[in-house]
Amino acid sequence: MCFQGSAAPPLFVWRALLKVKTVLCSFCLKSGILCPKCSARVKSGEITELDLKIARLLLPLEEKYPALQNVHFHGAVEADNTLAIIVGPGDVARILGYGGKIIKALSEETGKNIRVLEHGVDNRKFLEDLFAPLSIVTINTIWLPDGTTETRVILRRRRRDSRLPFNVKALKEIARKVRNMTLRVEFAD
Repeated sequence: MCFQGSAAPPLFVWRALLKVKTVLCSFCLKSGILCPKCSARVKSGEITELDLKIARLLLPLEEKYPALQNVHFHGAVEADNTLAIIVGPGDVARILGYGGKIIKALSEETGKNIRVLEHGVDNRKFLEDLFAPLSIVTINTIWLPDGTTETRVILRRRRRDSRLPFNVKALKEIARKVRNMTLRVEFAD
C-alpha cells in the first residue's frame, strides 16, 4: 500500500489495517501516543500499562498470522514469570493456532510463560484453561468459618515423577486477579 506525499496513512486507513479488537483505538496503539479518550481509560485503571504493552505486541503479529485479526483482546495479567492473556469467547483456538508460534513469539518478547484465558466463561472452563494441559478431576467450594470461600481444584498428573508445566503459585495469583478466586490446588495420581 503506497501513501504518496505522506509519512503515515490517514486515520481511516489505520482503522482498516488493524483488526485486533481492543478497548483502545487502533491509532493510539500504532502511534504510541494516546488520544484523550484512551488516556482517560489508562488513568482510570480500565486499561493497564501491561494491556498496552501486549496489545502493541499483538499488532505486528497479525500481519504474519491473519487469524489474529479476529481476536478480541480483553486484557493481560501477570504473576511471577507467567503472563495470562484474556481473549474473547472462541478466540483461544485462534491465538493458540499456527503450531503455537504466536504464543512462542509473545513469550520471547516478554520473557514470560504465556497462558491464554477466555473471557466470559464459567469457572470450570476458566480453570481448565488456566491449568491446561493437566486435566481437572474435581472442583469444590470450601466455606471457611470467617465467611470467605476457597475453590479446591484437584488436578490429575500425567506421571507421578513428571515436573509441572506451570508455576502453581503464579496461577493461583492470576485466578485471584482475574476472578477474585482463592484457589487450593491438590493433585491426584
